[in-house]
Amino acid sequence: MKGYLLDACALIALLNDELGAQRVEAILSGDTPVYMSTINTLEVAYDAVRRSKNNEAAAMTLRLVSDANIEMLWALTETEWLAAARWKARGRLSLADAIALAIAETRNLKLVSADHHELDPLEAEGLIQVEWLR
Repeated sequence: MKGYLLDACALIALLNDELGAQRVEAILSGDTPVYMSTINTLEVAYDAVRRSKNNEAAAMTLRLVSDANIEMLWALTETEWLAAARWKARGRLSLADAIALAIAETRNLKLVSADHHELDPLEAEGLIQVEWLR
């Protein structure tokens, strides 16, 4: 493993002090690199805007990611793009989760999530490994 890849629910857990927030804090305070895709970060930003009814919450989300030393992945490589299409074609995955799986797979990152609904079936088939927050 070369680092961690946070999905949206991992950062939301941290922001809202939900179950799993302490694990995200521990990951962020360690020496292992931490990444997020722009799509997963966008999910966090629109959730923050929706909850707070404050459009500035999106910019605050970007500042939080930067301040936490999370490296934002602004673009997909061709290999990631193709892998995301393959994951999405399996069905019942959000596009954001398909992208996260593709990035984690191609960059050898550990996906950090609490999204059991979409990811449990893939883990049960032995296709992925997830560090679960809860």
